Amino acid sequence: MSSKNTYMANGFDPSTLDSLDPEMRAMVERRSRVLAPSYRLFYREPVEFVRGSGVRLFDSHGRSYLDVYNNVPAVGHANPRVTQAVCEQMSRLNTHTRYVTLPIIEYSERLIGLFPEEIGQVIYACTGSEAVDLALRIAKYETGRGGVIVTRHAYHGTTTEAATISPSLGPHRPTAGWVRYVDAPDTSVEGADAGRLFADRVRQTIDGLESDGTGFAAFIADSIFSSDGLQADPAGFLKPVVDVVHAAGGLYLADEVQPGFGRTGDAWWGFLRHGILPDLVILGKPMGNGMPISAVVGRPEVLERFGNDMRYFNTFGGNSVCIAAANAVLDVIEDGNLLENIRRLGGLLGTGLRGIARDYPMLSEVRGCGLFYGVDVVTGPGSQAADKDGAERIVNALRQRRVLISSSGREDNVLKIRPPLVFSDADLEEFLGSLRSVMEDLHG
Repeated sequence: MSSKNTYMANGFDPSTLDSLDPEMRAMVERRSRVLAPSYRLFYREPVEFVRGSGVRLFDSHGRSYLDVYNNVPAVGHANPRVTQAVCEQMSRLNTHTRYVTLPIIEYSERLIGLFPEEIGQVIYACTGSEAVDLALRIAKYETGRGGVIVTRHAYHGTTTEAATISPSLGPHRPTAGWVRYVDAPDTSVEGADAGRLFADRVRQTIDGLESDGTGFAAFIADSIFSSDGLQADPAGFLKPVVDVVHAAGGLYLADEVQPGFGRTGDAWWGFLRHGILPDLVILGKPMGNGMPISAVVGRPEVLERFGNDMRYFNTFGGNSVCIAAANAVLDVIEDGNLLENIRRLGGLLGTGLRGIARDYPMLSEVRGCGLFYGVDVVTGPGSQAADKDGAERIVNALRQRRVLISSSGREDNVLKIRPPLVFSDADLEEFLGSLRSVMEDLHG
């Protein structure tokens, strides 16, 4: 088996295989024989799951784990309404988009109705990576230029184009001369000036692309900077960036795979917290609760020339079964009034995390909104030095208590807290109690 992977936070170290119990060791060995080394496991001690329900995952011994990490099953594992919709549609029809079918029209009308009126058309794909790849193609074709700007530790996907703009994948990812990197906003250092300083960095980078002949096509950002360690506030700090991008003739691409569908609590989409209007918006598998559906939603005038000139067709992007799943996800969010629940619980989550951080100085800063928070882990009181090992200890101690989170950020020292949207008050109480107990044990 390969040596420890240094480019995935919270990864299992294969060199410790012999420390696992015999049953798990045998399964991991079987897995490694048939799955390529690119498949990696979470946690020092991997866990096997056989069933999920809501915010719970169950292992092969029937033990329940609280999921405070997985955003793809947005409305909960094995959601019954999504499951029923998928099964019913699968028993009726599953086909591509070159036939006229009513469900994709009705769903598209419903989806577009959740966006500002300027955003009026959609193209479907199967994964967020495909949608990112498509958005880049559209931007380059529309502008006639090739340069793309991303943040320095971004993650946008795994196709060749998407991996090229995903520096968080590590030094062996594809690279290209058309990509430029900027430091993400850092409100802990830059404070109220974070948005202006970020826009200045983007402007300078655009100037470099123009001066070297590459030209500037697009700026793309995950609207909550998930892989850069999470930056949510102050709401509105992205406004100056949009102005800079448009002044240079480029397109603003909002990656909503992680912050979308109400996760940030203030609105359906993370970009709305900042009061901005993207040119293209990228959605991923949370829109179908894990079914293979994604989308690029955009302004019709941006999509028109590409759509007329290009023979783009994703065979089962927007297929009948996945559309049924996506429609059921909207039903669950709307009928369950989940946006209000996310907003309310998000406030309680932030308050609870800050209360724990006050008692344990190695938790230096809490950032986030809605049901998406990051907590910096540092080496000691008053320190700004990242403590990756400390974050790993916390994540794995929670895993031993059967509570699942992970870590992120440039130094892998940011606790990443991102539960399914059906999280409840009781779930929140369990998570905060478990985190406090872990911190007490670590400082005991």
